[in-house]
Order: sequence, then structure tokens, then C-alpha cells
Amino acid sequence: MKQVFTRVLAMATFALNSIGCTRDDEFTEFQFNAGANRVTFTSENVNLVGNLYLPNNYTNGTRLPAVIISAPWTQVKEQVGATYGQRLANEGFAVLAFDHRFWGESGGTPRYLESTRAKATDIRNAVTFLSGLRVVDAANIGALGICAGVGNISLAAAADNRIKSLATVSPWVQHPTTTPLFYGGAAGVQNRIRISDSAQNVFNTTGTMPYVDAYNPNDARAAMFFPVDYYGNASRGAVQQWTNRFAVASWREWMELNTVDMARNISVPMYILYGDNTFLQDNITAYYNSLRGTKSIERVTGEHTEFYDLSGSGQTTQAVSRVAAHFRSSLR
Repeated sequence: MKQVFTRVLAMATFALNSIGCTRDDEFTEFQFNAGANRVTFTSENVNLVGNLYLPNNYTNGTRLPAVIISAPWTQVKEQVGATYGQRLANEGFAVLAFDHRFWGESGGTPRYLESTRAKATDIRNAVTFLSGLRVVDAANIGALGICAGVGNISLAAAADNRIKSLATVSPWVQHPTTTPLFYGGAAGVQNRIRISDSAQNVFNTTGTMPYVDAYNPNDARAAMFFPVDYYGNASRGAVQQWTNRFAVASWREWMELNTVDMARNISVPMYILYGDNTFLQDNITAYYNSLRGTKSIERVTGEHTEFYDLSGSGQTTQAVSRVAAHFRSSLR
């Protein structure tokens, strides 16, 4: 589908952030169209770039419930965000997929820093941005987290009551007791924390960040050092817009991340969908059991990354349908 580019920053003072925003109806030239609309907003004074997807049959003047997509770690908006964006929009939503700070077309340094805290703040600023648009029903904004995106949306929703509903597909639910299983035991975890702190010190001193590959199954230093076809396949996730790089200073936050315990601070409706061959299923169950609000969970056939794109046997199509049904019932 041809992407429609719209001008969001009509003047230098059109700043949209966590403190406040300017409504788009103050600028008569500002207009959205059916399909993908390029948008720009700010988070912590950093410029972010995204795509706002509207239904193919969108009628001007209609306010839609909105869904913010937070994709798997290291990703840009042209990966999972693009796969789900228009498909979910065609179910009757305004859907925002954007590059978080440090990634893709968005600003921020160091580049390629993976930070759940920063991404959660970006999501909250995305809520502010969406709330100022005439195409969005500001009282009905939800968030969809895919893989590690579950941590980003969980942290954001726990701190921001403007987020009215959550869903997660193929969630990667981190917990410090299971993290060592993937990273060489307690010694491997501590080593990554050590090199993370060292990298941060180098950046603070010189302004230069040490990097490793985000994906390299032949390099134990990489963020993903095990075979994952999605990231090694140009027809799947290895898209041109994605840079295969990971800031070494990201490791400390990732090693210490506890997504399971975030659930106890979430009281909005939550829907969870995951495959029978996905990772950390006990953690998913523990997360689900700790949620305080209305909740539902489904386990279906599928490998973890088959929910990322259309390479599987219908997992993504199934996910879009079920996530849409959840948001349709919980965003009114």
C-alpha cells in the first residue's frame, strides 16, 4: 500500500510530549488519510518518527479508538509494527507503530540502546501525541506489546491511566531467576552487567558507544547469539531499515529486567496470546496470575517468531483477529 506522508510539525512550536500537546485541529492543513500516515512527535525532547495506520475505508471526521504497538527488542517500525499496523487498523482502529528513541529514524543517543524504561516513557508520550489528534478517541487508547514489547507496555500502563487496555502476543516475560538460563548462568549474567557498565563509562567519557551485533548466531557476544530465522532472513525481519547493532550498555537493564512483577501493578483489561512452542511459558503464567484486572489468555499452535510475520501457518492473522476482538470489547 502506498504510504501517505503527512506533516505533523506544522511549526516549530508544535511540540507534543509528556507535559502537554497542541491539538492538530489548530492547523487547518493537517490531515490524515486512509492507510499509513507518516507522523512525528517528541519524547523527552527527542524527535520520534512513526506511522499512524488508519482503516482502508476511513472516513474523514471519524474518531477511532487507538492502539500503540511496541515491537520486539532491537526492532524498527518496518518490522513487526508494519506487519500488524494496517491489518489491525482495518479492524477499526488508529494504530501507531513508531521507532523508539535510539532506533530507526528516531533520534536519541547512544544509538541502538535497548531500554525498557525509555521505551515505556516513549509509549506514554505517544499517548499524549495521539490524544491531541482529531482522528483519535482520546478516552480509548490501548497498547499491544509483542515479544519484549510486553515489558514496555506493562511499565507504561502501570504509570499512566490514560492507557485503557493492553494485549500481548508471543510475550517474552523476563524474570531474574530465568535470565541465567539463556546467558550462561549467573556468571554469564554478571559478565554482561560488567561489560555493560564498562561500555556506559566509555560512552560517558568519550561519547563513543561500544557495539555488538543485534543478531549473529556465530558470535556469543551478540544480543541474539542463537539461530533465529526471522532476523537472518531478508524476506522476514532482516529488512533494509533495520540496523543489526546493539549498544553494549543495554545489558545491565536487560539482565535485571523483571517483567513478571510488573503485572501486579496493572488493573486494565489484558489479553495474552502465545504459541505452544514459545519461550518462558511458566513466566507467562506467573505474569497472567498477577494481573489485577479483567484478563484472558490463550495458548495456540505456533513457534515464537511465527507471530511476527506471515511466514507461519496463519498465526499472525489469528493474532490480529483476536487482539482486535479484545480491543473492540475493552475500548469503548
